[in-house]
Amino acid sequence: MRLLLVEDDPMIGEQLLDLLRAESYAVDWVRDGELADTALQAQNYDLLLLDLGLPKRDGMSVLRALRARKQRLPVLIATARDALQQRVEGLDAGADDYVLKPFELDELLARIRALLRRASGRAEPVYEHLGVSLNPATREASVDGRPVTLSAREWAVLEPLLARPGLVLSRQQLEEKLYGWKDEISSNAVEVYIHGLRKKLGAGLIQNVRGLGYMVPKQ
Repeated sequence: MRLLLVEDDPMIGEQLLDLLRAESYAVDWVRDGELADTALQAQNYDLLLLDLGLPKRDGMSVLRALRARKQRLPVLIATARDALQQRVEGLDAGADDYVLKPFELDELLARIRALLRRASGRAEPVYEHLGVSLNPATREASVDGRPVTLSAREWAVLEPLLARPGLVLSRQQLEEKLYGWKDEISSNAVEVYIHGLRKKLGAGLIQNVRGLGYMVPKQ
């Protein structure tokens, strides 16, 4: 999953960047509202983690512009603005959830997982399909009840496919789940990770759709 982090405080930004990448998310980080708006128009993201008190352009303005463009990605506001009216304003402007600074990191991660789960059309916290189970909260995977160890990037490829069986994702879309702006992209990275997943989880789990990409079949 690829996230956009919008945070102008360098200490908080670095901490969140390390935390999210350790959880196998690909993360792009910008420090002002204008760069945030540009990134949101240029790149597809699975979730926006948005501060409100930003230089150049306020986070609320970024949020309203995002929703005016009909972009539907989940938005989690993380800010020190704790007045009730500001929280209500943010939610009414199109935010999906709100967390106040200083926040507990475990709570932040749980809120992110919940928003991503809802965006994929699922209510259950564990992905289970065709004998494969993924628990985003614990990063545990199993096949037919047998624990399997996945690398961070194998997880990043498998999770969006397993979250929406039957949905075809192109190689480029999967690369976007794997890499942030500063990461060097290997030309055959997706194929390598899918090969590894097939060896661990079974050859039939991830199917090629000729000329389009990859999917996990519905049945």
